[in-house]
Amino acid sequence: MNAAVAVTVAPSSPPAPRPRLRGLTAESVFVGRSLRHSLRDGESLLMAVLLPVMLMLMFTWVFGGAIDPSGDYVDYVVPGIILTCAGFGASSTAVYVANDMRTGIIDRFRTMPLRASAVLTGHVVASLLRNLVATAIVIGVGVLVGFRPDASFAEWLALAGLIALYILAITYLFAAIGLAAGSPEGANGYGFILLFLPYLSSAFVPVASMPSWLQPVAANQPITPIVDTIRGLLTNAPMGTAAFWAVGWCLVILACAVLWGTWLFRRQAARR
Repeated sequence: MNAAVAVTVAPSSPPAPRPRLRGLTAESVFVGRSLRHSLRDGESLLMAVLLPVMLMLMFTWVFGGAIDPSGDYVDYVVPGIILTCAGFGASSTAVYVANDMRTGIIDRFRTMPLRASAVLTGHVVASLLRNLVATAIVIGVGVLVGFRPDASFAEWLALAGLIALYILAITYLFAAIGLAAGSPEGANGYGFILLFLPYLSSAFVPVASMPSWLQPVAANQPITPIVDTIRGLLTNAPMGTAAFWAVGWCLVILACAVLWGTWLFRRQAARR
């Protein structure tokens, strides 16, 4: 008689969880991805620098003589051009994020062992780096056309910190707009509205020169204290309490944008 052979089957063990990317590895990967996309999108990168430079040349050489016949208008307008440059550069983030949402690449990223926020962080940090370079170019062109800053080394450091904080805040805001928009075209349209804020501030003309009904709007919107602080740091112009309001506005915009973007990202994930 053949002896029965007992076969013992070991219980199957659950698959090992996929290791998550540690530290800032995920963020660094997406920053590199966003930078590569920026370099490939040469037209947007060129316009982010070329358009503010053209505005500065136009306001300095075409309108400057009528606004300030003394020729010192370039010292007044460069801070406003800096913020305009930052706005144009940051607005492309809304288009990039909306395009990622439309193509479904973010849905694929959600299946990977990484933090969901790494995707947005990559877009924002890459935009910050791009805009800091563009800002340096704009300041350099301003010096070529007659801009003569009086800032000390400490004031240059404070200026760099404020500009970086502003770029970070407005870029997060544009990233949230990209999540909220239904398409890259819609994101571009919604973001374009924000680009008009510098024109309703003290960026190009003093608030006192505006119509009386418009002065309260221009004086109490976020761009005015920010541009007044930049102008004060660069040219020693009086700025009063503008620096405190500038930092406060940037922090409020940044906090609201991060919360809004996080909520939108989680809502989009819940729908899928």
